[in-house]
Amino acid sequence: MHARPSQLSFDELGTPLREVTFVVLDLETTGGSAGKDAITEIGAVKVRGGEQVGELATLVDPGTGLPPQIVALTGITSAMTAGAPRLAQVLPSVLEFLRGTVLVAHNAPFDSGFLRAACERHGQAWPRPPVLCTARLARAVLSRDEAPSVRLGALAELFGTDTRPTHRALADARATVEVLHHLLERVGNLGVQSLEELLALARESAPHRPTQRQRQKRVLAQGVPSAPGVYLFRGPREEVLYVGTSGDLQKRVRSYFTAGERRRRVRDMVALAERVDTVVCAHALEASVRELRLIAAHQPRYNRRSRRPNHTWWVAPTAEAFPRLSVVNSPRDGALGPFPSRRAAAAAVDTVLDVVPLRPCTQRIPATGASATPCALHELGRCAAPCAGLQTPEEYAPAVGALDDLVGGRDDAALRAAADEIDALAARERFEAAARRRDQLAALVVGLGRAQRLAALAALPEVVGARPDGRRGWEVAVVRYGRLAAAGVARRGVAPMPVIDALRLGAQTVLPGSGPLRGAPVEEVRLLHRWLTTGGTRLVVSEPSWTEPARGAGAWGAWAERARPVEVD
Repeated sequence: MHARPSQLSFDELGTPLREVTFVVLDLETTGGSAGKDAITEIGAVKVRGGEQVGELATLVDPGTGLPPQIVALTGITSAMTAGAPRLAQVLPSVLEFLRGTVLVAHNAPFDSGFLRAACERHGQAWPRPPVLCTARLARAVLSRDEAPSVRLGALAELFGTDTRPTHRALADARATVEVLHHLLERVGNLGVQSLEELLALARESAPHRPTQRQRQKRVLAQGVPSAPGVYLFRGPREEVLYVGTSGDLQKRVRSYFTAGERRRRVRDMVALAERVDTVVCAHALEASVRELRLIAAHQPRYNRRSRRPNHTWWVAPTAEAFPRLSVVNSPRDGALGPFPSRRAAAAAVDTVLDVVPLRPCTQRIPATGASATPCALHELGRCAAPCAGLQTPEEYAPAVGALDDLVGGRDDAALRAAADEIDALAARERFEAAARRRDQLAALVVGLGRAQRLAALAALPEVVGARPDGRRGWEVAVVRYGRLAAAGVARRGVAPMPVIDALRLGAQTVLPGSGPLRGAPVEEVRLLHRWLTTGGTRLVVSEPSWTEPARGAGAWGAWAERARPVEVD
């Protein structure tokens, strides 16, 4: 059984207050500035679990005379400090006394600031202990009616402490210990039982402090495992209010009941919550995928992306004799996408029409043609006027094929033609027009590249990836048709291939659907693609081989980056 490390930190969650060692410190100085004035007396009391375990007290020779007002306030005279040790002699003992504890002081920034400045002057390393200010803690715990003032003397009188502050270091430290213990009794009623919660309570300003209702709900975190996974807050009717993911479920769920959680919307959610369910996952990727699926299934109202998280837009040809481009919200075979908004999809339509000779009009034209009068687009050479019977479906078919080849990455002739046109515009010194066309083409290249990368992954019956877990083990994922089918971990010292074989045997069966992504959710395919292609992930299995089109937009990525800096995922 391993002993708990003695050094505590701000990041350690869930340390019971009874296990915390506090050093309550008070300093007397020659004035109020850590950079200019000197320490004249140090008093410190070490307590743990409500019991005193040590004291340290000493006068310090400041090397200078004491101002009259300081003598009058503290009763410490130059004669008293003349034979005392200098700070350089005392400081190592003080720092050793502080080691592995939480530093407590009334108006703590003053005392910790003096000690930190002393360490800098005398070449000592400041141990950076957690710091608790009893003045700020009192203001967080006590109402202004009960405690109009949070001066040490006023609090000592309020609580009826045995030791009263006298502006001498040890007496004031002892009084602060009693005040601290009374305040700790109060914070228990607020549901504060850990060091992290106590520090957060004292640190936060009034508008950000957790409500009493929020703290009372901390019992919902009991029994939550310390493991990666997904958590679900449920309301009084068993409805899912919020879904989240974390590498440590226990720490994350506990944080909702502390001052660290400032979001008003989430605080309202916590007030409604009646239960927290968890799903333990093998690693972060599985947790992220499960989070996406649960949000899509439950649409929890407190998740920002809860409303149709997989809602995206696509550009697809219509099913008619003379197909035209339309913006749709469901993927079809041959569609280009996904796009994050309808506006982005509409912009892609305009650019595609510049590089592929599809008709830009929106009317439905029968296969036998029509007798309409050709519009101005025909006069401009942008349409062969099938609406007027001047083009047959067979004559129109090459334009449809060009679109299909462009989206599928089988032919980049349309991109090359557009790039040549941009060069021609620049050669004629039509720089604004060239820049506009360049930006449009770069955006199309980025959209095509994203679509082709995701479609290539979604087309594969099975891909297995293994990523180093940072502890000399492996995180493993089995992906089928763009969906996570199984996840596991081969710990350090465990042969990974038997683990991978077992995961493949027990993986979920996935049947491909229709559309460019074979029915897989966009966000899930994107997440899996990023995991498989970054972070040192190794491809263990790919059936068939994972390839992307040779004449696809990927070959134009460098051109797009030079033409227009665009974020590519």
